[in-house]
Amino acid sequence: MRSYSELFRTREFTPLFLSSCFRTAASTVSGLALGTLVFRATGSPLLTALSMFGPSLAQMVGATTLLSAADRLPPRATVAGIALAFGLGTAALATPGLPVWAIFAVLLLLGLIQSLGGGVLWGLLNEILAKEGYLLGRSVFNMMSGIAQITGYATGGVLVALLSPRVTLLLAAGLYLAAALTARLGLTPRAPRALGRPSIARTWSTNARLFSSPERRTLYLLLWVPNGLVVGCESLYVSYAPSRAGALFAFAALGMFAGDVTTGRLLPPRVRARLGIPFLLLLATPYLLFALRPSVTVAAVLVAGASIGFGSSLIQQERLVALIPDELSGHALGLHTAGMLTMQGVSAALAGGIAQLASPGTAMTVMAAASITVTLSLAPLPLRHRAAPPERQRPEPSAPRGRQSEVNSP
Repeated sequence: MRSYSELFRTREFTPLFLSSCFRTAASTVSGLALGTLVFRATGSPLLTALSMFGPSLAQMVGATTLLSAADRLPPRATVAGIALAFGLGTAALATPGLPVWAIFAVLLLLGLIQSLGGGVLWGLLNEILAKEGYLLGRSVFNMMSGIAQITGYATGGVLVALLSPRVTLLLAAGLYLAAALTARLGLTPRAPRALGRPSIARTWSTNARLFSSPERRTLYLLLWVPNGLVVGCESLYVSYAPSRAGALFAFAALGMFAGDVTTGRLLPPRVRARLGIPFLLLLATPYLLFALRPSVTVAAVLVAGASIGFGSSLIQQERLVALIPDELSGHALGLHTAGMLTMQGVSAALAGGIAQLASPGTAMTVMAAASITVTLSLAPLPLRHRAAPPERQRPEPSAPRGRQSEVNSP
């Protein structure tokens, strides 16, 4: 699969893509509205950062308890059900007079639900496109995410200014409901990829199996830690420029879009494979200049350039997909998503705490320096283990894949 037109001619790709468009737009609009709401109520950079990224901490709980369900639940019902739950939860956040502690309780519950969502979504994408089409398909999803964030943050900023954060949250809830309806009507019923009941013990054993490979382990760390620390920088946009945060988020999304187009479509495989570490360094380095407290205009240019480095995630995911057994694709990709979001939540808390004691610009510089340090420490490890052969698929019981030839044909 080599072209975008082939992707959209593939059965079920378009409804899955559209459902994700609605969810990403909803997440973007609601995140900015909620961060603004909490900042107005508390004036705290820490609580503002946690309101936008802190719920990701619940992903760690889900990754160790719920993740075995990613391959053992019917995908259509699960994708639609998660979007519906987010719609209802976001509507609840718009309740007038809702105390801050109740806001965080709802957010943590949604974060726990989302810990399962990444595995179901990306496992289904891998099933629809098969491994040879996964990178191109994932790049399209990432580009969509960039566009949705650009328009979502710009629109969200306008809506928050003209209406109110609570009205904006209600509009975001409507987008989540549209995502649920699109998934329910557009996707076809599929059997789970693996048989058996989900359990904590099965989740732990599969996590241990995935981490038993040194190369997979290194890839997970590269996917989780360096870019998670940079998201800690992003969590301070509202505190750094309260009235212009939407512009910073939009420019960051623009840079991410450029990086995903370049990585997923323009770079040949041999060149792409060598750029994972350089892209991670690009992702963090411009944030070092926030120690100088640049103007919002200069800051927007810096974050756009830095966010091109998010293309590193596609490079590492391509290698990870090649190293995982088919029957564990949902669990393995869900572990990537859950770990990534958990690290984002941890980083938001760290960045917010540093900003509380110092300043947002100082905190961004510290987080960027930490990201560069981690990247350089992990950089030699993939080369050290590259000669190791990928794990052979074990003959575990799994559900019939069904439409394998059908989903790979135009």
